[in-house]
Amino acid sequence: MTAITNSLPQGFIPVMLTPFLETGEVDYAGLKTLTEFYLTTGAAGLFANCLSSEMFELSEDERISVTKAVVDQVAGRLPVVATGTFGGPISDQAEFVKRIYGTGVQAAIIISGLIADESDSDEEFLKNALELISLTGDIPLGFYECPVPYKRLVPSNILEPLVATGRVVYHKDTCLDLAEVKQRIALADGQQFGLYDAYMVNAVASLKAGAAGLSCIQGNIYPELVVWICKNFNNPERQEDVKKVQQFFIDSMDLVHTAYPIIAKYSLQKRGFPISLYTRREVGVLTPELKTQMDNLLVEVEKIQADLGIPSNFTQYLVK
Repeated sequence: MTAITNSLPQGFIPVMLTPFLETGEVDYAGLKTLTEFYLTTGAAGLFANCLSSEMFELSEDERISVTKAVVDQVAGRLPVVATGTFGGPISDQAEFVKRIYGTGVQAAIIISGLIADESDSDEEFLKNALELISLTGDIPLGFYECPVPYKRLVPSNILEPLVATGRVVYHKDTCLDLAEVKQRIALADGQQFGLYDAYMVNAVASLKAGAAGLSCIQGNIYPELVVWICKNFNNPERQEDVKKVQQFFIDSMDLVHTAYPIIAKYSLQKRGFPISLYTRREVGVLTPELKTQMDNLLVEVEKIQADLGIPSNFTQYLVK
C-alpha cells in the first residue's frame, strides 16, 4: 500500500466517541450517524479509535471494525487517523499499525506511553519509536501523549529526530506548556507535520503560534465553537469575540472533563443528538448535580453561538 505523504488539513480534528447499544455492543448505525455529525460541524479530519472512543475497552477486532466503519462512512471526504499501538513488543505493535492502516486511514497514531515503560528514559523511548518507524514501511504516523496508561510527553529534543524521518504527520499535544508547544512547532518547519493541541486553555495562543489545529474533547460537547475558533483566531475583526470564546473554554475546563465521556454523550443527547449514555469505561457517575451544571453550560453555549451567528448543527436531529 502506498503511503499518503500529504500533511493533514488545518482545523479541528475531533477525538471521536464510540456509541454503544444498551446491551454494550458497538452501535454501528449510531457510529455512522455520529461520523456524519462531525462532518456537518466543519471538522477538518477525524481521530477514530482513540481514548474518547474507549479504545482500551474495545477488542482488537472492534478497534479494526470501528475504524473501518468510520473510514467507509467518510468515503474520502476527510482524512481519518486512528490509534495503531496497544502495547507489547515493538514488532507486535508494528503489525497492528499495519492492520489499522489497512482500514484506509491516512495515518496510524502511536500512543507515547505504550512504546516505553514509565521508568524508561527519553533515549529508550526514542530508540523504540525509531524501531517502530523502521518496521512500518512508509506508513504515515502520528503521536498522541495519551494520559493512559501513563502520560509520556515527547519533548522537543526527542520529537525533532522523529519528525525528521518525514513519517510523522500528526501530533496530539497534551504538554500544557505554550513555550514547549512553540518549540515543537518550530522544529517541524518545512516538514509535513501538524501539531494539534488538546489543551483548550492555550487554544488561541497555540493556533497563533502555528499549531495546525485542535484535537480536544470539547469538540464532543460544543464542536461549533471549536470549529469557529479555528477559523477566526486570527481574524482582526473578531478579536473581542475570540477572547470571549477562549475565556469560555477556560471557564468550562473542569466540568467537561468530569465523568467524561459520559458527560459528552449526555450533552450531545441533551442538544438533540440520538446517542446512548452507555460507556464501557469506568469514569464515575453522572450525578443530577453534574447534569444540572451541564444543562446550564449548554444554555450558555447556545447564547454564545447566537451572539456569534453560528447556526446549531443539532436541529436536524430534533423530533419535529
